[in-house]
Amino acid sequence: MKSDSWKPWALLGPSLTAVFFLLVIPVCFVVVYSFWLRAPSGNDIPAFQFGNYAKFFADFFYPSLLIRTIRVALETVLLCLVMGYIPAYFFYRTESSLKPFLMILIMLPFWISFIIRTLSWINILGDSGLINHVFLKIGLIDRPLAMLYNEAAVLMGLLQYLLPFMILNIYVSLDGIDKSLTEAAKSLGCTEWQAFKEVTLPLSLPGVSAGCLLVFVLTCGTYLPPMILGGPGNDMIANLIFKRIVGTLDWPFGSALSTILLGLLGVIVYTYNRYLGISQIFKTLQ
Repeated sequence: MKSDSWKPWALLGPSLTAVFFLLVIPVCFVVVYSFWLRAPSGNDIPAFQFGNYAKFFADFFYPSLLIRTIRVALETVLLCLVMGYIPAYFFYRTESSLKPFLMILIMLPFWISFIIRTLSWINILGDSGLINHVFLKIGLIDRPLAMLYNEAAVLMGLLQYLLPFMILNIYVSLDGIDKSLTEAAKSLGCTEWQAFKEVTLPLSLPGVSAGCLLVFVLTCGTYLPPMILGGPGNDMIANLIFKRIVGTLDWPFGSALSTILLGLLGVIVYTYNRYLGISQIFKTLQ
């Protein structure tokens, strides 16, 4: 047995190597860069100082942007959960021959560029977009509605981007549940709702948890929907990082912002798994 202990590591070797060189090393570079000094001339000076982090906490504008990001991420998670569980449950229960086709429709957005999908909302919600055009034509409004460049438009863009992730995570969890368990519960006197609440819902919580975490992390790290669909007051922390690194080439401060976001997400994910994980949820349902 011991002589074969190297085989799993040999199989994992290519994946671990890719993760190390494409993820671990770049993240280490970002962390190291966050301690460098930005000279008045625009040059980055190698150093070990906490000025970039002090700059973040010295002005409440930066923490407020981070707080807004967390709030928008939680709103997106809630919307995706409410709108994602129903279709996932439908896919689990249905025996329709159209099920494969409907599943393809859920995954269809992944075939289109994220940028194109986000830009398409301008043609839908804009002053001369589809919705305003139809409303003006039928006389419901006398001037275009302002549906773009606000937080609602940002949430629409995030929802369109992240909803498939939530649906697929919940569906995979539901698909692993033996349907005979629900039938057994109903044969023992449970109604359809009781069987769902006592059997299906608790067993689907791993998928719900995975979907919520994935949507939350992706929301905190995305910048395209706020940049394209949001107004001046709808920036998120990723937009600030983008502007600092790409716009002003301020790599040290941009790296510090990235490190703070990474650390906060790590703490949130650890706390969620430690105190609000699946085992805790099961206990509250008993």
